[in-house]
Amino acid sequence: MKIVVLMKQVPNEDAAIKIDSSRTSIMEDNVTFITNEPDTYALEEALLMKDNMDNVEEVVVCTMGPQSALQTVKDALAKGADRGIFINNPNQKFQDSLFRAKIIASVLEKENFDIVLSGLQSDDDGYAQMGILLAEFLNANHASLVMGTEFIEDNSVKVKRELENGWFQWSELKLPISLTIQSGLNQPRYASLKGIMGVKKKTIDTHNFDDLSVSGQSQTELVSLFNPEKTKVTEFIEGSTDEIVEKLVDVLKNQVKVI
Repeated sequence: MKIVVLMKQVPNEDAAIKIDSSRTSIMEDNVTFITNEPDTYALEEALLMKDNMDNVEEVVVCTMGPQSALQTVKDALAKGADRGIFINNPNQKFQDSLFRAKIIASVLEKENFDIVLSGLQSDDDGYAQMGILLAEFLNANHASLVMGTEFIEDNSVKVKRELENGWFQWSELKLPISLTIQSGLNQPRYASLKGIMGVKKKTIDTHNFDDLSVSGQSQTELVSLFNPEKTKVTEFIEGSTDEIVEKLVDVLKNQVKVI
């Protein structure tokens, strides 16, 4: 059984994000990048499967992005992943989820993975679509918001999905499958010194976007990025009780128009 985990590089949530002059990207000069936190739960789930099952051949991590995103692959290898796949795609930030999924699928379909794991969503774009789209491109079953997995047979998995209002649903799926892991499912491990030292001995397969010959293009266009503008103003009503009531009624009746 082969498992692949999708992991993405995102800006550190504590970084001071500033929009560049083009209004279509951020200024990256002083921004540190880290691994998308929801994806770390997907990686841990894959590593737990390998620890607890004898038929897992390898856990592979797949990352797409600019050259700096290669560090995300190395971090995952240090934590226990067996092999890495890096898709060098500097223009990823200008591509929509559908086209990104098409690019990744063009690489993964050659590997015949049994299980594809991904985090709930990315901390930058937050589309929460990649796992579902890959399931369609790879002709695999899919479950989202997965809170637990249980293998029934070698080719069948029972998954626990989180629904609304504290409800859960158990679904049985046949392999191959794409699972979107809910954050908080497990406790992601840290890289050990032995794991860090062993990264250089592990294989990272690199693919350049220009060499993949993926047809089509993004169906959506990023027009502009902007910081939310504050348009609401807090107005304090002062005076006697009767004056305050009179002014409040006037506001509700003539400005807000709720009475």
